[in-house]
Amino acid sequence: MKYILICFLSFALRTYAQTISADVGIIPAPASATLKKGNFTIDAKTQIIYADGKSKKIAIVLKDYLQKSYGLKLPLSGVVNKSARAIVFTHQDKPGKEAYRLAVSPVQVNIWGDEAGLFYGLQTLMQLIKVDGSTLKLPCVEIDDKPRYAYRGIMQDVGYHIYPVSFIKSQIEMLAKYKMNVYHWHLTEDHGWRIEIKKYPKLTSVGAYRVSTQISHYTDSLNGQDHLPYGGFYTQEEIKEIVAFAAERQVTVIPEIELPGHSLAALAAYPELACGDHPGPFKVAESWGIFEDVYCAGKENTFKFLEDVLTEVMALFPSPYIHIGGDECPKKRWSACKYCQQRIKQEQLKDEFELQSYFVKRIEKFVNSKGRKIIGWDEILEGGLAPNATVMAWRNIEEGVKAAQQDHDVVMSPMSHVYFDFIQGRREHEPLAIGWGYNTLSRVYAYNPTPKVLSEAQKKHIIGVEAAIWTEHMDTHRKVEYMLYPRLMALAEVAWTFPEKKDSVGFFEHRLPKHLLQLDKTDKIYRVPGPIGIADTMLIGSVFKIQLKVPVEGAKIYYNFDGQDARETDYLYERPIDIILRKGEKRQLKTIVITPSGKRSANTSTLFIHP
Repeated sequence: MKYILICFLSFALRTYAQTISADVGIIPAPASATLKKGNFTIDAKTQIIYADGKSKKIAIVLKDYLQKSYGLKLPLSGVVNKSARAIVFTHQDKPGKEAYRLAVSPVQVNIWGDEAGLFYGLQTLMQLIKVDGSTLKLPCVEIDDKPRYAYRGIMQDVGYHIYPVSFIKSQIEMLAKYKMNVYHWHLTEDHGWRIEIKKYPKLTSVGAYRVSTQISHYTDSLNGQDHLPYGGFYTQEEIKEIVAFAAERQVTVIPEIELPGHSLAALAAYPELACGDHPGPFKVAESWGIFEDVYCAGKENTFKFLEDVLTEVMALFPSPYIHIGGDECPKKRWSACKYCQQRIKQEQLKDEFELQSYFVKRIEKFVNSKGRKIIGWDEILEGGLAPNATVMAWRNIEEGVKAAQQDHDVVMSPMSHVYFDFIQGRREHEPLAIGWGYNTLSRVYAYNPTPKVLSEAQKKHIIGVEAAIWTEHMDTHRKVEYMLYPRLMALAEVAWTFPEKKDSVGFFEHRLPKHLLQLDKTDKIYRVPGPIGIADTMLIGSVFKIQLKVPVEGAKIYYNFDGQDARETDYLYERPIDIILRKGEKRQLKTIVITPSGKRSANTSTLFIHP
């Protein structure tokens, strides 16, 4: 008897970890969960009680949710009755920041936590609700939960392509559902300036629009340019609306204003900010890539402009952090600019790299003077890091290690594991995407943001994790959804759940299929994973015994053994399949998943070889 590991393209890695005390079906998995006997029934006689003024707001959220989602209108009260069949919210700092306790008995549901903790406890409660005929039930359970990292986010780029306010809100709602708390909004780019700045109206009248867009895999041209004008921006009123919407859901919106590079859209509007005496004219970028023209580091009007812009930005965004970019800034123009060279001489700088450090440090000093902190991509390490800056490590994990070893806080966002613009399967089966990079759902789930090489003191500087969604090739919000879901669910567990409580088998085989069924019932697009294979597949004599599980609850798996793509005529009823092979023979199994709503996975292929 031999055991053969079956690896599917959609499920390339299975990591086994210590199982949590009870898998109650929620994502992200909690720190502790203990199932009890019985259920709590939610019906018209159930009360919602807020034990204090601070918990009233979250009680109202539950009341509105039950009415909107289930048509159940429950009474709301500020009077605690220990004998009432009720859901009781109590504001309490004792569990810790963002932590909560939830206890469900057949008689009463209690949730304790600070403001954020109560909100996250409510998210858990909503995930626990089961519909039993016309009745809503909660399993009796005790949960003590808290996050692993303080910073849990995604970066949404709107510089390359812009999306409706309604879509931005839908992303924030999904972040909140899965206990993510940062929406990093990349608002300026060479290819478009997306935020209204009252003092500089040409940033949007000129800088928000380009005359054409490249169609490519980023490096290899397919059809050149589309020759279609493109653009748009968010008004300050729209931004205020989104920031308020996010705050109600415990999500902080961090704006990113790129500097000193990725600034061509701003230079198209105000060319005097570039190097030289009579720079320009410039135009908003139409092709992907990095551009030589950047803000001049030697002119004082550059800093006056950026301080004015950041002043308006900080008035719109109350976030503790302001992201200043700092990545991919060419130094060619600076090396030939008399103003930049004069600045290097005056400030006794070594070279253009130290000039960039001067640029970042000067901006940091201004931002700090307003009571805020800067965060930037890991290139801000070059030439000397600004004293209070937080580093977002994107190029590789080692840059994050370097920053933590210098006692700087770090948000891990390495493209090797959490870049969501990277494809998830065979390129011919995926939408147009960047020409390199491959991050599967299982690869995201397996990522540990805290490098083992760090000392215990240095590990404390890893404050969080963030996935980046760059959108050169995502011209519609539907493509963004496809690239984001379900990888967001895996990221949520990476960000919230402590490593010893992560359970890949429970996640992929039990919890994720249930959550994808919920997603399948909405109008959102998502990438349907391929079938889940049992890792130990038995070979008895000349017969392989395999069994596949559906990645979406209620989905169907279709298969084919004749070398062709899977057909809907060959339906696999979640039962074992016998594959008969002679010694040395090969046989290919092709499968496809179709969800209850009709969404389809790509064809996956597994090769069986008789040893």
